[in-house]
Amino acid sequence: MKKFLLYTFILFGFAANAQDENSDENDTPPDGWSSEGKFQLLFNQSAFNAEWTGGGTSSMAGNLVLDYSLNYRKGNLTWDNKFLANYGLTKLKDDEFTRKTSDRLEINSILGKQMENSNWYYSFFTNFRTQFSKGYVYSQDQETGLPVRRETTHFISPAYLQFGPGMMWKKSEDFWFNLAPATARFIFVDPDFTSTPGYVDGSYYGVDTNKSSRFELGASVSSYFKYEVMTNVTMEHNLSLYSNYLDQPENIDIDYLLNLDMGINKYLSANLIFQAIYDDNIVGAFQVREVFGAGFTYTF
Repeated sequence: MKKFLLYTFILFGFAANAQDENSDENDTPPDGWSSEGKFQLLFNQSAFNAEWTGGGTSSMAGNLVLDYSLNYRKGNLTWDNKFLANYGLTKLKDDEFTRKTSDRLEINSILGKQMENSNWYYSFFTNFRTQFSKGYVYSQDQETGLPVRRETTHFISPAYLQFGPGMMWKKSEDFWFNLAPATARFIFVDPDFTSTPGYVDGSYYGVDTNKSSRFELGASVSSYFKYEVMTNVTMEHNLSLYSNYLDQPENIDIDYLLNLDMGINKYLSANLIFQAIYDDNIVGAFQVREVFGAGFTYTF
């Protein structure tokens, strides 16, 4: 985990240098509302006929991505809002079930009041994240040998809501980090998952038996970097860290998301998404996912 954090911050250092080289320090956004959005529909596909001897399984996959920002500025007051939605499915030939490759719904909001002649802001942030649809664990029935699945998650189970005051350093809308040393966090789950016979306290996202939520108080660090790697190639980094003062504060929750967008033309692009999550309330190891695809892009 320490090596992961070190490599991540080194990567952010390169991002910061790229931002500085390409930004104008006197380029202050005008007062009022501004918005920017992007919709992507990405595809992956592979096919093999019956005579193909090299091995392989035909498959199809699709991924929907929506990234929308709505920001407000008036004098030394800023209010930045970001909406992220990502959902993907894949289907392997002869597999009975269609499986998810991506499922994320997240809303971020940061209100800031700028200190005079400084990049520092007094801030208050809110973050909410959950998923759209049911998640499953797949296995085989021991008696019949048929594939089966067991539901483990669904919409608002889990869901995370965290908020708190802090200090934000903001170079631009594409380069900032926020420190919130008194962050309240709520974890919401469906009590059906915590009411099963033999349930052990805390085994489902840290929530106790017959409960539907868990309260935590801790410190939060969040950061965002966006820069152009080369012409028509843009990279985004989102990093969130959280330490719970009330229970094992040394175990830091990590949520890192990388989005690499490679424009082909106005409507076509390729996209790489990489995410790494560490949360010992779920599993004591990194959860990693990677999605790559090409398809349709619409910017608004």
